[in-house]
This record gives sequence, structure tokens and C-alpha cells, in this order.
Amino acid sequence: MKRSAIFAVLIGLVLAATLIATNDLSAILGAIGKAGWGIAFVVLLHVPQTVASAIGWGVLLKRREAFGWLYALRWMRESVNALLPVAQLGGDVVRARLLAQRGPTLADAMAATMVDLSVEGATQAVFTILCVALLVAGPHGGAELPLAAGVTAITVLLAVALVAAQRFGLFALIERLVTRWTRGRDLVGLNVAVLALYRQPRRLAAAGFWHLASWLLGGIETYAALHVLGVNASLREAMIVEGLGQAVRSVGFLVPGALGVQEGGYLVICGMFGIPPQRALALSLIRRIRELALGLPGLALWHRLEARHDAAVIEGTAS
Repeated sequence: MKRSAIFAVLIGLVLAATLIATNDLSAILGAIGKAGWGIAFVVLLHVPQTVASAIGWGVLLKRREAFGWLYALRWMRESVNALLPVAQLGGDVVRARLLAQRGPTLADAMAATMVDLSVEGATQAVFTILCVALLVAGPHGGAELPLAAGVTAITVLLAVALVAAQRFGLFALIERLVTRWTRGRDLVGLNVAVLALYRQPRRLAAAGFWHLASWLLGGIETYAALHVLGVNASLREAMIVEGLGQAVRSVGFLVPGALGVQEGGYLVICGMFGIPPQRALALSLIRRIRELALGLPGLALWHRLEARHDAAVIEGTAS
């Protein structure tokens, strides 16, 4: 593990722990305890989001893959990004590499994955803008607007920068560097494959539809989480909390798992609607519980697939 990653994790843990410890830990844990089995319901509500995202990614692939396999890869991607110190891109490398082990070339798998990441970012920007519009239209659209506008602007800029970099040569550079350093040809054709996908607006639109659906389903998950915590929030408020909360996580993408960033974001965003800080931090902890409940099995599956692939390679080499 790189020192920078360790440092980022430690800073995030200290920030998260400080926020929780200074906001009545007993009240936070009490809210979690009262939620009880409702937390399991919230965890299960995340599954449809992964389903929608997996379908969106599948639209961009050159050949049709079994949905169960795509879902498993998307699940492992989320597990790696949430629980390992790899910022927010390591899981995408993992899913592309695992996909390439089952048939597509690594260049095609990586191209579809990176374009999918761009589509996901673009639809997040749309979702964030919609949530800001909901904020402005309601009774809480005054003093909070500059903060919401700033987070939205950064989210949009990140999405535009990623798309622009892909469209104007980022992967041509990566392809040349990897080929030169490794003297391999696994990524030959990566830039061509990326540009080919950007010339297929129908597939991009279909992928965008499913990713936007996933973001909207996230709002429903937040709505359920707030209610199991005893917060009588409206669906509008839940959507705003989800949209701005995810935008804050994206801004802090360099911090593994957005440790501390997510907690601080929820404190500010939930405060817009008079939600007590203890409930806001309890909401963040429910998200952490969900990440562990779904992420640990996802990491175990990833380890198993990697071990099986390594064994097959060794067996093939020996024979």
C-alpha cells in the first residue's frame, strides 16, 4: 500500500471519528439501535441500483454478456472502491480485468468500462443539478444555495474533464506508455475502442438512462434510511440529501471510501432540513454498514475469482 493512501485513510478515519465523537456518540448509536432490522431493508434497497448500473455498463460492451456476470463485476467494483485504499478508480480496473479474463480483449473491456465511468459521472452531474433545482424550488433554497451550487459546479467540471480527456487523447497516451513500459500488446486499440463508443449516441443514451435510474434509486434508499432512523423527511428532501451527498463524495474521490468526507457532507446537508447532527451521522453509519454488508462478500468473491484464474494460468503453463 502506498504511503499516500495510508495517509489519506488515516486522515479520513481521524476526521470521521472526531465528527462522531463530538456529536454525542451514545445518541448516534441509539439511533442505529432503534433502526434495528430496518437497516437490513435499506441494505437490500441498494441491490436495484447495482442492477441498473450493471445494465448500463452492459449496453456499452461489444458483445452481450450474461447479466449475472455483469452484476457480479459491478458488485465487486463497488466493494473494492468502498473498502480498499484505492481512491475511486481501483474497482473499475478490477472489473475490466476480470471481464477480459472471460473473453473480450483487455482493450475492449477497459474502453467500455472507462466510457461507462464517464456516462456515470455525466448522469451524476444531471442528477445533482436536478437536486439543486429541488432545493431552490422549496423552502430551503436561500442561504444553502451557494454551497450547493459550488458542489454542483465541481461535480460537473469533473464529469466534463473526464469525458474531454477520453475524447481528446488520454487513452492514446496511456496505450503508448503501457505498451512501451511492458512491451505487451494487451491495450493496443484502447483509444480506438473508446472513440468508437463515443460515436454511438444511442448506446450512450441507453447507458445514461440506466445510470440516471440508479442515481434516482439511491434517493429512495436514502428516503428509507432516514425513516428507519425516525426522521420524517419527504422524498424531495431525501433526493437532495442523496444528490448533494454523492456529489460531496465525488469531490473527495482521492480519499479512500470518502472517509470523513461523507460524514462531514451529511452533517451540512442534513442540517439544511433541520435534521439533528446525530441523525445525520447515523445515516452515514448506515451507509458504512451497507458498504460492509455488501462489500465484504464482494471482496471475497473477487479473491476467489483471482485465485481460480491464477490456478488456471499455472496449470496451463505447466501443461
